[in-house]
Amino acid sequence: MPFLSTFLLLYGHEMKNPLFLLSLFCFFSFCVNGSHSSRLDHDHGPILQDNHVGSMLPELSPLGAPQPFLPLLAPSPLVPFTNTSIPKLSGLCTLNFTAAASLISVTAIDCWDAFAPFLANVICCPQLEATLTILIGQSSKYTDVLALNGTTAKHCLSDVEQILMGQGANVGLQQICSIRSSNLTEASCPVKDVNDFHDLVDTSKLLNACENIDPVNECCYQICQNAISEAATALASKGSDLLDTGVRYVLPEHSIQVNDCRNIVLRWVASKLDQSHAKKVLRGLSNCKVNKACPLLFPDMNHVAKGCADGISNKSACCNAMESYVSHLQKQSFITNLQALDCADTLAMKLKRSNITEDVYSRCHISLKDFSLQVVNQGAGCLLPSLPSDATFDRTMGISFLCDLNDNIPAPWPTTSQVGTSSCKKPTVNFPALPAAASSQTCRLHGHDVLIFLLVALSFLLMILL
Repeated sequence: MPFLSTFLLLYGHEMKNPLFLLSLFCFFSFCVNGSHSSRLDHDHGPILQDNHVGSMLPELSPLGAPQPFLPLLAPSPLVPFTNTSIPKLSGLCTLNFTAAASLISVTAIDCWDAFAPFLANVICCPQLEATLTILIGQSSKYTDVLALNGTTAKHCLSDVEQILMGQGANVGLQQICSIRSSNLTEASCPVKDVNDFHDLVDTSKLLNACENIDPVNECCYQICQNAISEAATALASKGSDLLDTGVRYVLPEHSIQVNDCRNIVLRWVASKLDQSHAKKVLRGLSNCKVNKACPLLFPDMNHVAKGCADGISNKSACCNAMESYVSHLQKQSFITNLQALDCADTLAMKLKRSNITEDVYSRCHISLKDFSLQVVNQGAGCLLPSLPSDATFDRTMGISFLCDLNDNIPAPWPTTSQVGTSSCKKPTVNFPALPAAASSQTCRLHGHDVLIFLLVALSFLLMILL
């Protein structure tokens, strides 16, 4: 199972933890019936996989759109192990964690232990960043400061991590999300006091642009983002007057200072909204950034270039090479449907640079789902919605997140003029709206299943230790 090998590479150090192994075993083994093998069916339509229909997959109709699927990450037998534990806090952080208990709980679920690296780009890290922004923004209402000092920032980041870990989040969130304690300070921004902020920024204009955003139109028209950039530039320009001429520098929009001041602006916006409202705005803004580019790493494609050479004279060899290449992309992370469009563009551009100009997506039946992590070995690639979403926790069903399996959309092979264009300017792709209801089935472990699992887990552990 190539998917399982990826987990072994990423989580070898966790293999000594039987609870971790238990969750993986349910996900990879008992959530499907029988063994599965994947292949590209080059003659019978989209990517088809295996000989059995897994019990977790919704029934697929060739005529109608299937229902979406909620992959269950933490099955009900693990519920007792998701209870919170008492974190060891420094006692030196000034942030009010109690007031943000609900927000922190959502973050812990979004960053649940085993799957945080695979949800990092779209769900976990944007939610963690929003939580930190809201915590500091809300505290500014009492401190009049929109940043923490270096010492307090270290204690607060450690405390946040401890609280999240106590609720089941991954132990390595700082590394997964590339967050440092300096991200909680003002960094290079020359303004952190609320009074100075009000003196330099048109706060009415900023709040009017950002208190209510349309998460779709905002990404294309950037009403709030432009207001944030304007405010951040005003903050970054403080003290930049030349002594001899009195002329003020105009800092580049993407300078380090302006970027650091954007964090100050976001905290101020978060201080003016209630937590749920602030989270909606911040996650909407982060998703604009998330959906701008493909997050996948593309390995060397020499074997694809060879297999698809000479105008794809050998279709079987070409599609086998494409299948092998795409299988590596599928092991990286869950991505959104708009990210999948960007990934399809990026791969097409690389293929064209390798002198493959023919539409291999159509020839080999590559769909957008093929760029995302596979839920099970059934060709059920999970495309996350492009709008902000969270994982959910249910004491009976466990932890789950929404995969929309309605859209079996072929990956579009772009023309020269379309490659690298913004998703706002791409030709219309008919992504279906999120359905009102979702169907799923629970993955359950019974006594004999657990016994078998422990034997399998022990063999994995011995393999790693040896």
